[in-house]
Amino acid sequence: MEKKDFFIGIILGIFVALTGSFLFLKIGTNLNIETALKELKLNGYIGKVLTLGALFNVGIVFLLFKKNKDMMAKGVIFSIFILTILTLFA
Repeated sequence: MEKKDFFIGIILGIFVALTGSFLFLKIGTNLNIETALKELKLNGYIGKVLTLGALFNVGIVFLLFKKNKDMMAKGVIFSIFILTILTLFA
């Protein structure tokens, strides 16, 4: 059960970060998603947008710890490490 919760936390953390990045692009730009992603890649800002999206994971971690879902919260924290590595190479 604990491994399952850990992997659910990883998936939840990546999903929340991507959703946060999507919301930032929708609210922060007046371009469609495809054009915005092309522009961000061209200028080298994809890592920065992923980082802004990953800020929502902080709230998710606190919420999971409050509900005593420790392994799921650890999975979300691990997903932050994964996203950090990805932003280094993006």
